[in-house]
Amino acid sequence: MNERYAILGDIHSNLDAFEATLDDAKSQNVTRFLCVGDVIGYNADPVPCLDRIIEMSCTTVLGNHDHYCSSDTELDDFHPLAAEVIEWTRKQLSANHISFLQDLSLVKLVSGFTLVHSTLDMPEKWGYVFDEFEAAANFSYQSTPLCFHGHTHVPVVFERQKRVTRSRFTRLNVTAGSHYFINVGSVGQPRDGDPRAAYCIYDTEARSVELRRVTYDVSKAQEKIRKADLPERLAKRLQFGK
Repeated sequence: MNERYAILGDIHSNLDAFEATLDDAKSQNVTRFLCVGDVIGYNADPVPCLDRIIEMSCTTVLGNHDHYCSSDTELDDFHPLAAEVIEWTRKQLSANHISFLQDLSLVKLVSGFTLVHSTLDMPEKWGYVFDEFEAAANFSYQSTPLCFHGHTHVPVVFERQKRVTRSRFTRLNVTAGSHYFINVGSVGQPRDGDPRAAYCIYDTEARSVELRRVTYDVSKAQEKIRKADLPERLAKRLQFGK
């Protein structure tokens, strides 16, 4: 049976971007929704975003913001701006939301491919993969041809054949014998200079991965941030995708 998976990541409490992404995915005949973590953090709608994920029975792995927002772990290693929003988000969540997040696993195998938020070598350390060297460490632990991840908010594909290469993509044709570590970009806080929401569709029959970009009402998301008295920088960065 052919499946068309919508693989989302780094929604970060941006309900307006999330809803626009869901609408776009449904128009593309998606059969199942998956998430590579960080449903919450940074923006002003953590509760409705979590509620939608739960309502959809969306297969989700744990992101670092999901982890810290659902625990009382010290935030000494966080940028002060991110720490401030985590403290705010903690106060918004119900016991059920916290329980849902705490039950998420760091890594999931789904029908022959893998989901992780950061890396497979040490997923609990929340390491970033920006270059081929960092991706090479991940491939040593990747048992499936495809692994989808997030965390950097920048859509990019690392491919391992004889060596590891890094490239931007809009459509990737999966080649037998290669391994791919694919960053699906960010729904709620893109950082690649494009303010549109980003996500991927994996078509199992066509053996292709398509990067989708979705326009949404950025000003509405910004206004919610300001109304919640969250840092102004969070509102401004949505406009520029950085």
